[in-house]
Amino acid sequence: MLLDPAPPAAAAALAGFGFSLSLIVAIGAQNAFVLRQGLRREHVVPVLLFCALSDAVLIAIGILGLGALLEAAPWLMAAIRWGGIAFLVGYGVVALRRAARPQSLRAETGGAAAPLGATMLAIGAITWLNPHVYLDTVLLMGSVATSYEDRRWWFGAGAASASLVWFTALGLGARFLRPLFARPVAWRVLDGAIALIMWALALMLALGA
Repeated sequence: MLLDPAPPAAAAALAGFGFSLSLIVAIGAQNAFVLRQGLRREHVVPVLLFCALSDAVLIAIGILGLGALLEAAPWLMAAIRWGGIAFLVGYGVVALRRAARPQSLRAETGGAAAPLGATMLAIGAITWLNPHVYLDTVLLMGSVATSYEDRRWWFGAGAASASLVWFTALGLGARFLRPLFARPVAWRVLDGAIALIMWALALMLALGA
């Protein structure tokens, strides 16, 4: 006997979950930062909760239809874009300096622990100064959620849940890679890759401007 189809609310939530994962499971500045924090076991829970909460807020903004404000105010997107470019270039320089200085690549910690405040400012800038966040999460996800009409908030709940699951898995699961990063050279490679990712994203944003 065939199983009954999933209720509309559950179907919308599952659709939101899958759609959100397709957007966030990719190599990017935010994921690279969370991965590094997880490997260092440094402020992991606050960082991953900040990322998940930020995504939930942005998803809600998109569902509320405030994405139209960004479309109606090109100067706002331009300001976000160039602010993001400046930050990505600067953070790339910081990551490259970490990779180039052996004393900052101790096997156990990968360098001295950064203060919680500085860490949260960094992930806040990476998250909220990235124009792709507004294009993908607010505009794209908001428009898809709207197509679910009265079930759009179920879609949004599923999307926010996917964000929480992903960042939790990335931040807390990074500890299983620690044997690989017991060697300073692994930290050098990781920070070098992070620098390249930041600069590549900055270049793509600049070309898109």
